[in-house]
Amino acid sequence: MAVPQPTAETRWRCTLCGNLTRFDVTRSIRATDYVHLDLAGESRVEEREVLSETIESVRCRWCDAVDRIELVDRPGAGASASA
Repeated sequence: MAVPQPTAETRWRCTLCGNLTRFDVTRSIRATDYVHLDLAGESRVEEREVLSETIESVRCRWCDAVDRIELVDRPGAGASASA
């Protein structure tokens, strides 16, 4: 079961223990990298373009629950930025 990715207005929450901050995320990423090799042959990725990304699973770091993660609203996500 794919887990939805959080947005600017949402975040993950474990429905078992209530954790909002610590998760182990397994992702599949397809990307194009610009790799720079120095004269000694050492490589370094200088640019990365993510072509697709799928979150395969999210596990709660506190209680080890899998498939118990939901999206909830971030505090103040609907508030206006006027002062």
